[in-house]
Amino acid sequence: MALSEGFAVRVVSRELCVDENTVRLWRDRYLSGGIDELTHDAPRPGRPQTIPPERKRAVVTLACKTKPENATHWNTREMAKVAGVSQSSVQRIWSSNGIKPHLVRTFKLSNDPQFEEKLVDVVGLYLNPPDKALVLCVDEKSQIQALDRTQPGLPMKKGRCRTMTHDYKRHGTTTLFAALNVLDGTVIGSCKKQHRHEEFLAFLKELCKKMPKDVDLHIVLDNYGKHKHPNVKAWLAEHPRFILHFVPTSCSWLNMVERFFAEITNKAIRRGSFDSVVDLEDTIKDYLRIHNLDAKPFKWTASAATILDKVKRCRGINDSEH
Repeated sequence: MALSEGFAVRVVSRELCVDENTVRLWRDRYLSGGIDELTHDAPRPGRPQTIPPERKRAVVTLACKTKPENATHWNTREMAKVAGVSQSSVQRIWSSNGIKPHLVRTFKLSNDPQFEEKLVDVVGLYLNPPDKALVLCVDEKSQIQALDRTQPGLPMKKGRCRTMTHDYKRHGTTTLFAALNVLDGTVIGSCKKQHRHEEFLAFLKELCKKMPKDVDLHIVLDNYGKHKHPNVKAWLAEHPRFILHFVPTSCSWLNMVERFFAEITNKAIRRGSFDSVVDLEDTIKDYLRIHNLDAKPFKWTASAATILDKVKRCRGINDSEH
């Protein structure tokens, strides 16, 4: 249209943000065959395809619906033998259909009979926190190992990543109890030797001392048995400002403190080397201190309705496949 109105190729190219040669190509196709010439792809150079569509569909079906006798998933070499096509053809077919047999993702659908009720409750706290109250996501990261590498590794340099030995010495474990303040992202943490109800109760008492006295504390936590111990319930009855909200069974992803646990693991623990539990706990305390100096809250954006819709679709797909 722009060319027919007399605009130059250069001007049309700039306005449409495409290469000038592209504009010339479509102009010439229109001039040679009219509007009908633009409704289909022009013949492409190179060798024509030799694999019929039904063979391609068979390769896709084999990859998605079956597995080899001696393995859990197909690779291109084994698939090529069975399908009667070349290995490179299998790769192209898989790539064009987004098939990646070597990858797998884990999932778990909650069977909690109160799933929807608990989900709506917790997500409501994140999206619409109550007035004159604080929302704390509480959990424990148990059995954190103080691992010491058997030999010093080499530092990172140009052309070489940092190295560390594959074997290690065990110096014991610790458990991190943590409470993430949803409002500002700060974390109150405490390392303890065990993770029984006694330690959990001690951590609740610590929160009671450190948090403002004039606000209610809405605690989001999982269904671990120690969180519901009679001694814990008795203490909570004496401290009504603590209001517990349990996430559905098998839904630890709903507790935002798990996001913090992932960060401290990746940044301070996984690649660390600790010669004692005290060394490990000092590292955790230092991380907490530095994190709280410039804490940023995690933002929850998904509504309960959105999550429920995804879960419903997932259940439908899972049921249809089985």
